[in-house]
Amino acid sequence: MKNALITGITGQDGSYLAELLLQKGYRVWGVVRRTSTVPLARIHHLEQDIHILSADLLDERSLRYALEMSEADEVYNLAAQSFVPESWNQSILTGEITALGVTRLLDAIRDVNPHIRMYQASTSEMFGKAREVPQTELTPFYPRSPYGVSKLYAHWITVNYRESYGLYACSGILFNHESPRRGTEFLTRKVTRAVARIEAGLDRMLLLGNLDAQRDWGYAPDYVEGMWRMLQQDEPDDYVLATGETHSVREWVQESFAAVGLDYREFVRIDPAFVRPAEVDLLVGDPTKACERLGWTPKVTFPQLVRLMVEHDCRTVAEEREMERAVTMLRGDR
Repeated sequence: MKNALITGITGQDGSYLAELLLQKGYRVWGVVRRTSTVPLARIHHLEQDIHILSADLLDERSLRYALEMSEADEVYNLAAQSFVPESWNQSILTGEITALGVTRLLDAIRDVNPHIRMYQASTSEMFGKAREVPQTELTPFYPRSPYGVSKLYAHWITVNYRESYGLYACSGILFNHESPRRGTEFLTRKVTRAVARIEAGLDRMLLLGNLDAQRDWGYAPDYVEGMWRMLQQDEPDDYVLATGETHSVREWVQESFAAVGLDYREFVRIDPAFVRPAEVDLLVGDPTKACERLGWTPKVTFPQLVRLMVEHDCRTVAEEREMERAVTMLRGDR
């Protein structure tokens, strides 16, 4: 039985990856930061099957402890300050966690067990102001946010440690991947949850920024399988995971409202506050290398992805309303 250690296990990708690895017979360890309240909602259903350790990418000693306790064969580094807009407000913290945190983890792996296989979560945001379309593993990088810059450092330090110290370290350059477990602060989930609330009569308007930005959107469970496949190869390498299709924010919004029979133009307004200081206009990946070498292909289409997220949020909003009614009735009885 292999041991896998996942940083960022409480996030969208971490929860799906934990499920996948458990299905494959791994003993799964997850790293969480020590706080007064740990957000375990995404992995609540897995708590009896996984082992949780307290560690932090800001503290190398705690990372060494996590590696020793888990006796990790594979490490998946998914932890980061990953909300792009917030990286402008907390640029130094984003660099400390998302960039230098990876160096601390790599050094810890060298000290504890240099035979550990490591996956580093890189991102299409490193391409930023893309120099070519579509983007491949060889496309020059041009990040347009503190988050993208931090991820670029993390990407190159992973390559450097692989080449300098012989570590088995891979970077997955993942394009946008979504799911019902996406945080509500992210664009896609912000839209689908707003659609559910508008359809239920709870809200009347949705404020957004640039509707013309274009992205390559896929389904998160498809992408965590690609992460795992990268660490099963004979030699470490970097791979783009993407659908190869581009869709605008406007298309995402239109498809989301259409899923409940509404016209988005009646409910969406543009708010300059949601426009990035430096916009990333067009990102679309070429996953040919991953398809050919890893045997990886995305399975869920863009319309399917939008619909399953809208349907999930409609169910969630309905459940929340039922709970509110039940609480109101109980209070009335008292």
